[in-house]
Amino acid sequence: MILTGEFVVLKDKKICKFTKYSDIPESFEQVISFIPDYPEGPHTQEEHNFMETFNSKLQELLSRASGN
Repeated sequence: MILTGEFVVLKDKKICKFTKYSDIPESFEQVISFIPDYPEGPHTQEEHNFMETFNSKLQELLSRASGN
């Protein structure tokens, strides 16, 4: 599954918005917003497993931010 939503980071002193997690650059200064799209319920086990990865994706972004 592809992680989509509203993802905003600060890169080169500019606010950059993304709708696909995979489009976020490898390096940037700061995470501004992380709002993943949740699938409509009822959820399958696959969807539950996917949603459980959201926190680790956020933690990955935070570790990539050079401002931290």
